[in-house]
Amino acid sequence: MARDPETIERDIEKAREALAVTLDRIGEKANPKQLADSARSTVQAKVDEPKVKYPLIGAGVLLGVLLLRKLLR
Repeated sequence: MARDPETIERDIEKAREALAVTLDRIGEKANPKQLADSARSTVQAKVDEPKVKYPLIGAGVLLGVLLLRKLLR
């Protein structure tokens, strides 16, 4: 059963529109700024957790004390 040219053209146009939408989505996901923002928000969320936040503060204080001690010797 042969299809008429108008139907084929409509199918091609639908496929082109779907491809354009897909390419736009890929472009948004591969955007370096978007990737950096996503990574930053992930790290920020992890650091804001108390079980990560307080040990990091403790390590920073310890490092500060050790540096201060070394400078005063």
